[in-house]
Amino acid sequence: MKLIDNESLDRQIGVVAEVAGYLWERGWAERNGGNISVNVTGLCADAVCELPALDGPYPLPKPVPHIAGGCFLVTGTGRRMRYVASQPLANVALIRVAADGASYEIVADEPVRPTSELPAHLSVHDYLIGAGRPERAVVHTHPIELVAMTHNPEFLGKDVLTRLLWSMIPETRAFCPKGLGIVPYTLPGSQELADRTIALLDDYDVVMWTKHGALAIGTDLIEAFDQIDVLSKSAKIYESARSMGFVPTGMSDAEMQELKEVFGL
Repeated sequence: MKLIDNESLDRQIGVVAEVAGYLWERGWAERNGGNISVNVTGLCADAVCELPALDGPYPLPKPVPHIAGGCFLVTGTGRRMRYVASQPLANVALIRVAADGASYEIVADEPVRPTSELPAHLSVHDYLIGAGRPERAVVHTHPIELVAMTHNPEFLGKDVLTRLLWSMIPETRAFCPKGLGIVPYTLPGSQELADRTIALLDDYDVVMWTKHGALAIGTDLIEAFDQIDVLSKSAKIYESARSMGFVPTGMSDAEMQELKEVFGL
């Protein structure tokens, strides 16, 4: 994809590259693992959203009427995050949703096909716009310690993992006040996975896909990345304590309640 002469879009591509680099550096993006999307509709209406399609249309499994006609930056299918970081224009797709919301087309001089998990990303974006929410960025990645914790059935009960992660360090309770929602293992890339994820977005900061990875939303990509990063730190603290031979005590319910009251969480 050649960079379109649009300063706002240019900045967004730069942030996609920045966050992709963080995912790779953390070890959360093996091979072509993980994906990123950003709703750039309001940033490039004249420069992009009115250009003719260069590839497509490609049907979507479920219409996304709230984002019909919208434009999105999406990491490409089969593309490594390390290369998204170093060569974003060759590894990021720029797509436009059709006017009826039932398909999408690629808008770029060198078409890059978007991630196979595009239905989940577009369904999330469709929900966000339809609900009048401000978030425009979605990050899905494979944080090692968090994924490992979903292999323990004892952690998968309602809010069990949230309370455990909150208790590891005060910042997690402060910066992820709604915690971590859990989706039972569901086929990657499926519409069912998208629907199950959306059902949790109002109640949690981050949604965990059991034995797979995490998904976070944000007003920008940095905010979405930070949510996963904070929870991952707590998981790492838990893992480190266990590797030292003890079960961490964690903060007490009273200590976490004090945090909630003092900081208005």
